[in-house]
Amino acid sequence: MDEYSLDRRQLRAAFERAARGYDPAAVLQREVGARLLERLELTTLKPVRILDLGCGTGRQLRALQRRYPAARIVAADLAMNMLAAARRAQGWFRRPALACADALHLPFVTASFDLVYCNLMLQWCDELDRVFTELRRILKPHGLLLFSSFGPDTLKELRAAWRAVDARVHVHRFIDMHDIGDALIRTRFVEPVMDVEHLTLTYADLRALMADLKKIGAHNVAAGRPHSLGGRLRLRELTQAYELFRRDGRLPSTWEVVYGTAWTPAYIPADMLTPEERRAAFPEIPPDGSRS
Repeated sequence: MDEYSLDRRQLRAAFERAARGYDPAAVLQREVGARLLERLELTTLKPVRILDLGCGTGRQLRALQRRYPAARIVAADLAMNMLAAARRAQGWFRRPALACADALHLPFVTASFDLVYCNLMLQWCDELDRVFTELRRILKPHGLLLFSSFGPDTLKELRAAWRAVDARVHVHRFIDMHDIGDALIRTRFVEPVMDVEHLTLTYADLRALMADLKKIGAHNVAAGRPHSLGGRLRLRELTQAYELFRRDGRLPSTWEVVYGTAWTPAYIPADMLTPEERRAAFPEIPPDGSRS
């Protein structure tokens, strides 16, 4: 097993625990979500059904509702506690449908959404082709995928500081924008458009950064992770290594944000369908293509 493979059971548990205190610490997530929504101004799409995948506590649901008041919105997340927080945040008026769902196995029928909005969720999926295949399946022809994710420069200071202490996996591996684009093409999305920006948060000390990461559920759930910080000595070594990045009295934390849009084709030739799609589209034809 790859040492960077994610333990999805631990991932779910981390977000279940983080749900209650998530919002005060999720400043970056809210800002990126708002910037992602602005990209909808560039399209004339009028979606009837929208999926907010990885909705978290639902902070972007009202913005989606305001932009598309006639649309039916489904909010999905891996963690039930996140969905409960999203329901509370919406009050009683026009509550979205909720679904506890893993992006690797989406519980929705084929071609059921016009738009999938996915803010800062893809970095928690290390089987990107599998996720994109699922997303293309549930999107209607000429449906839009709108997403953001974290790129490889994310938490580069923390990664470098840990590298000065030991060689274990302490910070997740984040996927490069070009690799995301390649995965979109492999899974038969069309017209992918992506760009990247770097945002920096600053902290008074390392303890404050680590506290924020814990509050947003960004725990280390990689297969090669150590199961403890290793005691006061190693924590002191980590703190000293991170101090080398201090500027103007603050410790920086870099986040590389990748934004992307991609469309499903308006038409897919029958010979390009997966076996599952062929059976759904042509139930009378056996999987081997024979008609006998």
